[in-house]
Amino acid sequence: MTATNKRNLVYFESPTMRGLYETMDAWQQEHELRLLSISIQQDNGTFCCIALTNPAEVVITSADGHHHASVNRFGLLAVDSQ
Repeated sequence: MTATNKRNLVYFESPTMRGLYETMDAWQQEHELRLLSISIQQDNGTFCCIALTNPAEVVITSADGHHHASVNRFGLLAVDSQ
């Protein structure tokens, strides 16, 4: 998953809880992403997990949504009123 990817849903499964942990830990190390939320259930003897990663993009807006913040070419935070 690239940093510009807006998809943040991930699925894991393993026959054991330890295996599920190891799979998820390896995924996090490989992709360098944190898991924001996880849900673990058993399905026919298999441990399954649906997880959400932290989104790569964050949009800062005013309360009314009319003003957006962005980083300008000098690396400074600027506010647009469009």
